[in-house]
Amino acid sequence: MTIPIQVEVEWLGRVAYDVAWARQKALVAERAQSPALADKFLLLEHPPTYTLGRNGRLQNLLLNETELAQQGITFHHVERGGDITYHGPGQLVGYPILNLKRLYAHAGLGYVRKYVHGLEEMLIQVLAEFGLTGQHHAKHRGVWVRTDSGLRKIAAIGVRIGKEGISSHGFALNVNPNLAHFDGIVPCGLAEYGVTSMAELLPEDVEMMAVVDCVTAVFPRIFPVEAKILAANGFLK
Repeated sequence: MTIPIQVEVEWLGRVAYDVAWARQKALVAERAQSPALADKFLLLEHPPTYTLGRNGRLQNLLLNETELAQQGITFHHVERGGDITYHGPGQLVGYPILNLKRLYAHAGLGYVRKYVHGLEEMLIQVLAEFGLTGQHHAKHRGVWVRTDSGLRKIAAIGVRIGKEGISSHGFALNVNPNLAHFDGIVPCGLAEYGVTSMAELLPEDVEMMAVVDCVTAVFPRIFPVEAKILAANGFLK
């Protein structure tokens, strides 16, 4: 019988982007050196932040340094895939630190595509638990919903897979963020689409911790893992 891969899930609350970024790098380095360590799945929020992926275009950032400072938004170039995106309070961010070569031992070279599709499917099932119909897009990553105004992105996906096959970065699900902050960028470099949130689409308020609990429950349904929930540790306090 196959023993499920152990993944430790941690809710970290609100964390500055550079602090969480450093934490991801440390976790990846530790697992590259010691593959027997348990995988991690970090769940958190960020203060207002724009990040530009390695293939992104700087012109998709529509604010200058003064405007960024006035709005209290930080900006980071990062090594994940994808273009520019926004993180902020009311948005659930997930950073799975997973050994994908171990997770998808029989998937061959297709494990990256399989992993990204799995992240999207996980979020689609989470949305379904709240009565929303999410969907994949034939050409673009992320999770989408069809609204009266057309197709809107509700969750962004941007990952990095190191040479050892260990993932970092991940997804950002719009629960109840300040959608006006998306006006400072061309989200994911896709000018023809808008963004939306669970709060914008649902008649009642959505509690962040209810979404966290749902993601934690759905995660092991999509990925062949056994999730162990950890109490928030003290490294960010």
